[in-house]
Amino acid sequence: MRRVAVVGAGAAGALTAVQLMRQADRLGRRIGVWLIDPAGPTGPGVAYSTCDPRHLLNVPAGRMSAFPDDPEHFLRWLTDRDPHAAAGDFVPRQVYGRYLTDLVERTAAASPHARLHRVRDEVVAVRGQGFGPVLRLAGGGEVRVDAAVLALGSLAPAQDWAGPELRESGRFVADPWAPGALDGPAGEGDVLLVGTGLTMVDVAATLARPDRVVYAVSRHGLLPQEHLPAAAPPVEAPPDLDGSRGLDVLRRSVRRHLSATRRACGDWRPALDGLRPVTAALWQQLPVADRARFLQEDLRAWEVHRHRMAPASAATLRALLASGGLRIGAGQVVAAVPDDDAVTVDLSDGTRLRVGAVVNCTGARTGPRGTTAPLVRCVLEGGYGRPGPAGLGLDTAGDGRLMPAAGGPVLRLWAVGAARRGNLLETTAVPEIRAQAAEVAGTVLDALTDRRTPAPTDRYGQRLSTSPEAAELYDRALERILAGRAGAEELLGEAVAADPDFAVGHATLALLGHERGSVGQTPAALASARRAATVRADDRERSLVAAVDACLTGTEERGKAALLGHIGAHPRDALAVSAAVPTVSFNGVTAAEEAWALVEGLSGTYGDDWWYLGQLAFVRQEQERWEEAEALACRALAAQPDAGHAVHARAHVYYETGEHRVGLAWLDEWLRRHGDGAAQRSHVAWHAALHELSLDDRPALLRRYREELVACRVGGGRLLVDSASLLWRARMTGSWSGELPVAELLHAAPPDWLEAPATGFAALHGALALAAAGDLDALARLRAHALAHHQAVFALLVAPLCEALSAVVREEWRQAVRRLRPLLPLLARTGASKAQQEVVEETLLHALITGGEYDRAERLLADRLERRASPLDWRRLEAVRGRGARWRGPVVVGGSWERARSA
Repeated sequence: MRRVAVVGAGAAGALTAVQLMRQADRLGRRIGVWLIDPAGPTGPGVAYSTCDPRHLLNVPAGRMSAFPDDPEHFLRWLTDRDPHAAAGDFVPRQVYGRYLTDLVERTAAASPHARLHRVRDEVVAVRGQGFGPVLRLAGGGEVRVDAAVLALGSLAPAQDWAGPELRESGRFVADPWAPGALDGPAGEGDVLLVGTGLTMVDVAATLARPDRVVYAVSRHGLLPQEHLPAAAPPVEAPPDLDGSRGLDVLRRSVRRHLSATRRACGDWRPALDGLRPVTAALWQQLPVADRARFLQEDLRAWEVHRHRMAPASAATLRALLASGGLRIGAGQVVAAVPDDDAVTVDLSDGTRLRVGAVVNCTGARTGPRGTTAPLVRCVLEGGYGRPGPAGLGLDTAGDGRLMPAAGGPVLRLWAVGAARRGNLLETTAVPEIRAQAAEVAGTVLDALTDRRTPAPTDRYGQRLSTSPEAAELYDRALERILAGRAGAEELLGEAVAADPDFAVGHATLALLGHERGSVGQTPAALASARRAATVRADDRERSLVAAVDACLTGTEERGKAALLGHIGAHPRDALAVSAAVPTVSFNGVTAAEEAWALVEGLSGTYGDDWWYLGQLAFVRQEQERWEEAEALACRALAAQPDAGHAVHARAHVYYETGEHRVGLAWLDEWLRRHGDGAAQRSHVAWHAALHELSLDDRPALLRRYREELVACRVGGGRLLVDSASLLWRARMTGSWSGELPVAELLHAAPPDWLEAPATGFAALHGALALAAAGDLDALARLRAHALAHHQAVFALLVAPLCEALSAVVREEWRQAVRRLRPLLPLLARTGASKAQQEVVEETLLHALITGGEYDRAERLLADRLERRASPLDWRRLEAVRGRGARWRGPVVVGGSWERARSA
């Protein structure tokens, strides 16, 4: 029997213990759970131990289930006891406390494999014995376990503001939730509550009476907003929310979201509720300095709108304010002098009060520094943990495991609830805690699996719920995906044939099919993944399937939120990270700074892993940090010469720095040594062709196309991405004479890429290929498909691009220029690299020159040459400066390309 301690028996600890027992039963594993807390009852904790029925939940009953996969569990429990209860009711907190107690007791009594040990004592210290923690109790003795979960709840509020004289008097209530705390001096005369949040709302209701005034003061004097009596459904967060662009940009985006929702729904609350699924991701994307600014400038406003009070509590508060029984002010305590009868308090606004007691309602301490909690101090001082980001809570990995201090000992310690605030920001409400409890329980049980018969894992230690044979096939496929090698889909096909219930195998096939444009196979693979996830999968695998499902069938916003949320919880899921970042393999769901922040934030997770170094190298070249990108790519290639991302990054470095001859020689050598079997061989050849194009070497460009990029040498979407786009680019630069051999490419290309592309990336290259063929009817059909597509990038970019390319085909140069220019800043949203986006700029340049707008063409060419040396651009610049010089570019006549006339 493996032994797990859960330290803390409030809501977070109770839900974690229940999940440990339930999941152990489902897996058939024997486990002992030591639930340790000095409190008498199990479950209520501080939040739900109040006996005052006026203290209500601030979330409706229908959203308070203990289980993320059974959203009506609490409502069923409630209606069994009160048939009149409804999902929208805000029930007393003590009722929810009884629910948690009952849940723990019933689960323990019914469990055939788990045994619950309730220890009513305080854990004051921890030390290691191997990887297993040894917990020292305040009452003496130790509990030795294989793993421990810290469910400590919120830290005690800070008291420094009160001063030693007040704190040591009998007229200061440090913790209003301590048993009997409000029965002493707080029951005499007027009273001052310091803090105006949800704690104040409950305490004011308890202390209010006709013969006294309850004063409440805080720095801002802000009160929590209230819930609507009938809540509207959340409004999905907009796609432009991006923390990596900085706090100021994020503020503006959130305000636009709130305003738009208020106009559409009549209230701002659905907009704020729609931010809940993406809050952690936005917080993690913010630069470090902006997180500190948010805490200083925005946190209080966020909290009063995000953590709202029940309508009945708001009505009580309004009545107290109207009667004068409650008075709210903005200010701080600057002096508090107690005597035998009362406390004289001076506030920062000049007000002087004389009250019977001062009650600390400031809320929980946000950071561990300065805390008197002995276990937290021991964790920090012993190096078993470290403060979380922005000084909030304890630092944890995506699965909740404590991150040790640099060089500190590693123990099997996890955290749930308030301790994870630095990483997640929002982590104290039941909807967040129940998900954490389920995930941490599964992770702990995985970590304690008998290693004599280890569960299969992928190369990054992610558990695979399948047979060893299927797992081995999957891991080989994953390595090929990460290296950019061919054959991954065949291996995955073998894996799911060996185990039809292998959810991750089916999900990966669906993802690859979607990216390759194999629309026909994607729905079947996705359906198999959904079915298999219900048969045999752990929390990570179910989360991955859900994220892939959202990306393939939902809106851009939903897919992005699901995939980034999965990565936040499972950062070592390299497949998910690859799918999120635009690369040579995947279209991605992030762009520019957002993608950079995601990759850079994983450095501690992957270290010197060759695949990760290649990803980071690509980020560095996009940031124009060429030397760093080159060094990272070389480190990756030294470890894995086939590393596709590193090759891709280095190819971009050579191109963007104008090292065309050196880059061309290096790419040719890599193709000679490692090109056979490279899934992206045609793309590497395309990069080599870009150097030849930039060198204005037309014979070499033609030879490259015929040897590497003709239809018989390329497959799938690459026929358009590499071959057709190069033909269009060559035509736009005047580097190709005669007919374009595009018909053979269109005949062999996936039809869906041309008729109904699933991604913006595919649609971009389909449109270019259709323009190269001069097919105006097909461009019109693609435009109609784009306008009807659920992803925003289609309407914003693809549809107007089809119009612009049609104008080029029709030789309507002025209209082409007008339509092309606004599209340049939007191209990154397709996931195309800068070099791929450049083909649209080449089209604009061609339209300017052919349309006789030489001044604008000259400025554009000069800007390009500022970025990168190019004999091709120098030739074109000299031509447009001559004005009368001949420009030999293409025109379209009757759907076929002919040589252009003089400019």
